[in-house]
Amino acid sequence: MRQNIIRQKLQNGEPTLSTHIHSVWPAEIEALGHTGLYDYVEFVAEYGPSDLHDLDNMCRAAELFNMGSMIKIDQSLMPFLAQRGIGAGFGSVLFTDVRSIEEVTECITAALPDHPDHKGLYGVATRRNSYMGYGGSQEYVDSVADTVLAFMIEKKGAVDNLEQILSEERVEMVQWGGADFSMNIGQPRNMSHPDVVAAKKRTFEVAISMGVPPRAEIESADETKEYLDMGVRHFSVGTDITILHNYWKKEGEQIVRAIEGE
Repeated sequence: MRQNIIRQKLQNGEPTLSTHIHSVWPAEIEALGHTGLYDYVEFVAEYGPSDLHDLDNMCRAAELFNMGSMIKIDQSLMPFLAQRGIGAGFGSVLFTDVRSIEEVTECITAALPDHPDHKGLYGVATRRNSYMGYGGSQEYVDSVADTVLAFMIEKKGAVDNLEQILSEERVEMVQWGGADFSMNIGQPRNMSHPDVVAAKKRTFEVAISMGVPPRAEIESADETKEYLDMGVRHFSVGTDITILHNYWKKEGEQIVRAIEGE
């Protein structure tokens, strides 16, 4: 069975570093792998377009560099994309928009094997995680069950029910989602609103106190201190499309000023 890098890091209490990609071009993942610095790559399938071939190819690229992989999926397509992502070889699924333990349980059930020990709905399928076989072996069952299940905490309901959600043993990592939360409470993109600030603080503090690793999304290394001081050890830095936009804007503005100054 192929080693799940993300699970190994979590079990060993080791920190992790990842980044986000919207593009399905495997060369981006190869470029990331060549740095030798990142534990896994997250494909934000919720935002970027893709087909099923892309999922397979992204996982192949990550495996070339012994990197892990995570797929963030839409709530509306949750069972289908969760199972196809696991079948493609993603070692972790990041579920979005959950509001209650019932919704969390639905996500977990969709991702676990259809086996008495796991009580899930993921059955036998010929996909990459069956190594092109028919699947259904004990190794296949163990591989599906080894998937790391992570959850966005980004709705008021999830914050209100945080302790109950974090008590579920298959909630193995959480990610604060300030943009969704602020919109959900009627304060879109108002990250300094007291309710948003309080919910963020509660999410990280409760997760750490209950032993569920929280991950911080950051745009640069300058932001790490705030989270390290809280006890956070898992980070995801930047997004490909934002990195490109920021570079093009900064350098383009400087070149235009230089041209106009001639």
